[in-house]
Amino acid sequence: MPAPTTPRTIRLGMLTPSSNTVLEPVSQAMLASLPDVTVHFARFAVTEIALSDSALAQFDDGPILAAAILLSHAKVDAIAWNGTSASWLGFDRDEALCARVTARTGIPATSSILALNEILSRTGVRRLGLVTPYTDDVQARIMANYASLGIACPGERHVGLRDNFSFAEVSPTTIDQLAREVALAKPDALAVVCTNMRAAAGVAALEAELGLPVYDTIATAVWKSLILAGADPSAIAGWGRLFAAPG
Repeated sequence: MPAPTTPRTIRLGMLTPSSNTVLEPVSQAMLASLPDVTVHFARFAVTEIALSDSALAQFDDGPILAAAILLSHAKVDAIAWNGTSASWLGFDRDEALCARVTARTGIPATSSILALNEILSRTGVRRLGLVTPYTDDVQARIMANYASLGIACPGERHVGLRDNFSFAEVSPTTIDQLAREVALAKPDALAVVCTNMRAAAGVAALEAELGLPVYDTIATAVWKSLILAGADPSAIAGWGRLFAAPG
């Protein structure tokens, strides 16, 4: 009688801002019910979110590609930029970055924002509720970029912070209240755009309360990474309706 085969381990790689303290434990918690999926992280320097030259330079491709190459040594099945910089830098930045990652590593790549935009397109969202920790000018850039896709951001809320580490100190209670305020504008869906905010664990409850899909940008990176790696996101339960969306 042949010996039983061992299921193939699927490995997900995440490119992580150096000062982020949320996305690693949250990604691991989301994947805890999938024993054959592991998640691995590589960091590069990001400490401030602003429109200054020094802050924007943190997202130059060189250090990000170097981190992606290190992840490729672990033979990951997908690589995700688990960050939201393209929301203010321009969506083409992540498209180019992911193409370069794949060209250098041979591994399919995505990002939190490209995955978010994919689910918004699939579901026909034209009014997106937006919750972020960012400053006025960064938020304005994000809204302008979504306007270029034909998506308005009514009733948006943002906290006004620049220090990337501080985003993790915004309480889930505050995030939920901001989401409730945004929901009053009756968007088609709501997005928490930042991978260092502690929103993901409350998404399912918010969806039930507000009657809206709520997309956390850590969750979008995990969702699309699973699809790229050939895994079924619907095996993840309790983290919002995103994971029921087909690949």
